[in-house]
Amino acid sequence: MGSPVYEISKDFFFSAAHCIRFHPGKCERLHGHNWRIRVHARASELNHLSMVVDFADLQKIVAELCARFDHRNVNEVPPFDELNTTAENLARFFYQEADRALLETEKGRVRVSKVEVWENEGSLAVYREE
Repeated sequence: MGSPVYEISKDFFFSAAHCIRFHPGKCERLHGHNWRIRVHARASELNHLSMVVDFADLQKIVAELCARFDHRNVNEVPPFDELNTTAENLARFFYQEADRALLETEKGRVRVSKVEVWENEGSLAVYREE
């Protein structure tokens, strides 16, 4: 029998414009999306309340990240002023930033397991580290 793993996820939304630099098609032109970010967090032990992490605590962390982009041009927000604004890069950004915040607040007990980013209902990028 393997080690226990508890996992939760929460969805976040923001609206923002972007353009994908050097894209050979129309995506190089400025356009917008209603982005959906799903953050998955995991732990092998539950906290004193029998939670991986309180959804409200996860909300605070990721909502602050989303606020950087909401109703903005993603290409103007660091690190995307230099990094291409693909869903894959956004997924990695949210993974790394949320994981860093959880490491601090949960003292290493909780980690981000993956992040999913939708540009629209049919287009999804996933980032995880193995």
